Amino acid sequence: MPRRIGYARVSTDEQIIETQIHLLKEAGCDLVFDDTGESGAKASRPKLDLALAELQPGDTLVVWRLDRLGRSLKHLVELNDELAERGVAFESLMEKLDTSTAMGRFVFHILAAVAELERQIIRERTIAGMRNAARHGRFPGRPSRRRKVFKEVTAQDGYLERYTRRALMAAQELERSFPGKFEVGTR
Repeated sequence: MPRRIGYARVSTDEQIIETQIHLLKEAGCDLVFDDTGESGAKASRPKLDLALAELQPGDTLVVWRLDRLGRSLKHLVELNDELAERGVAFESLMEKLDTSTAMGRFVFHILAAVAELERQIIRERTIAGMRNAARHGRFPGRPSRRRKVFKEVTAQDGYLERYTRRALMAAQELERSFPGKFEVGTR
């Protein structure tokens, strides 16, 4: 007898997974697997791997939203193709998507592409914001990322030379304003 197997995922411990689990059970899922603190960008996730291993021909993998299954277009399409080869359907509750039909497969590819586009736009905005912050002397993000952004910004348009020149001019102004209090070397 075909089964409906649910998969729920949240990226952080602060997010609430119970809502997804409730909706999946309400949608008739016999079994629900859930990953907490797992990024959707990872192709392999502990409970997703278990859910995929549990699926048999005729079963349906059900998720609350398409992005709960994966965040990259490539991964979503590969996973959907793998499920189809195994005779397993895929359903997303929020998008009202069911790949057991031709129209469902078509809509799946469109929505997967839109989800990938949305992720890329967010990424581009984040990077632009970090570069803007770096131009103003703030370096958000992880230390390794801050160093990379700093190097990118300072390498542009003689930034380092202008900054060094301004700092030297400010130091010389201090020396003139407070004689004998500062010793400023010149280049």
